[in-house]
Amino acid sequence: MSFKKDVPAENTAEKLSLDSGRSSFSGKLGFVLAAAGSAVGLGNIWRFPYLAAKYGGGIFLLVYILLSVTFGFSLMIAEIAIGRKTGQSPIGAFKALDKRFTFIGVLGAIVPMLILPYYSVIGGWVTKYAFGFMTGHMAEMADAAYFDTYVSEVWEPIGWFALFIGVTALIVLFGVQKGIEKVSKVLMPVLLVLMVFIIVYAFCTTENVWEGVVYYLKPDFSKFTYMTVVAAMGQLFYSMSLAMGIMITFGSYMKKEISIEKSAHQIEIFDTGIAFLAGLMIVPACVAYDPTKLTKGPGLMFGVLPKVFENMFGGAFIGTAFFLMVLLAALTSAISLMETVVSTIQDKWKLDRKFSCLIVLGISLVLGLLSCLGYSVFDPRLFFGKFSVLDMFDFLTNSVMMPIIALLTCIFISFIIKPQTVIEEISASGKFRQKSLFTVMIRYVAPVCLLAILVFAILEQVGVIIV
Repeated sequence: MSFKKDVPAENTAEKLSLDSGRSSFSGKLGFVLAAAGSAVGLGNIWRFPYLAAKYGGGIFLLVYILLSVTFGFSLMIAEIAIGRKTGQSPIGAFKALDKRFTFIGVLGAIVPMLILPYYSVIGGWVTKYAFGFMTGHMAEMADAAYFDTYVSEVWEPIGWFALFIGVTALIVLFGVQKGIEKVSKVLMPVLLVLMVFIIVYAFCTTENVWEGVVYYLKPDFSKFTYMTVVAAMGQLFYSMSLAMGIMITFGSYMKKEISIEKSAHQIEIFDTGIAFLAGLMIVPACVAYDPTKLTKGPGLMFGVLPKVFENMFGGAFIGTAFFLMVLLAALTSAISLMETVVSTIQDKWKLDRKFSCLIVLGISLVLGLLSCLGYSVFDPRLFFGKFSVLDMFDFLTNSVMMPIIALLTCIFISFIIKPQTVIEEISASGKFRQKSLFTVMIRYVAPVCLLAILVFAILEQVGVIIV
């Protein structure tokens, strides 16, 4: 068995125009759904609804949308263009543009390798809850102490984590078209249908649900402060899969004739739409149950919502649908994270996909095992007195590394390769209508926004502010 990367025969659907033998998406739909799948993850479901409710409802939504079509759009097309221009994953892409700045690509490649294991641990939790609701254990899981008891165990969380990461690896093993693209074309529509179904069902069976809808959608200007903008910027940045090598990698699989500008807008619409629907699905139901219980993160997903489902007509049924939907969202994001690392290994060491997948799976199992045992074996006091292993990895990647990488990328584009380099790549597939907006955002606005995200994310973690 050869570990060298196989170069496929002549097949325009499976290589870039540079005759590199590199895989590619079959067309625009495959690229958009795969990229949207990477963006649509747990952050859309367990953080966006809470922030929207906390920071003024409709006014937060408006700020989020405005940032999406300016700040988020500019960062996204920059990364996609870098990937398509070079036909490389993060390390190779920055090296090809200017080898002095290869370190930015190295940082970008490290991030998904650190995120994938702990994200898959959470994916294991979701899988456990989906299976539990499906098999009639809703009442047990709705107990306030259930989740803490479960994660403090040793073997069962490891088993569900291994199942989740194993399924992810199997999909990535099949490649770009036969694996990632084919699965995304199925999972993303199913995810959307499940969300709409849950919303309609909840609206038809929950008392006082319209009070929650008003609470979610009505602009509350009394809650509008600078923190509304900061919270929206942070949520948008983390939810769009920026600064973690994913968009560069997916861009490297993108054909030259596909419009980067139009594709980015479609990804934005999909990501923002899913976030909006998540709020419509969660906020009204939580407000109808008990508005004081609305929170974010695992506390919302595994604590509050099971109790909401228990008090809802047909709760076991709708709870099963909900956790299946969350599982699909977690899986699509995990696939994109693993593919980015696999692609980097293939590009860097010229290994074939199978062996690269095995390497990534092995590293992920080891690091994920540490995150699993961080709730049962490792003492949190070993990690600055407050972090579990999972929380430590999350803080390091999301709050520190990603904003820094994005900031360095903006500086690199603005002053080293110049915005014109990106503009030319985008223009290769059609007129770039928003090139002036892109130049202003990437050179002046985005760096300021990213500095704000970095500072406030760190301040939140140390407890100075609460986002």
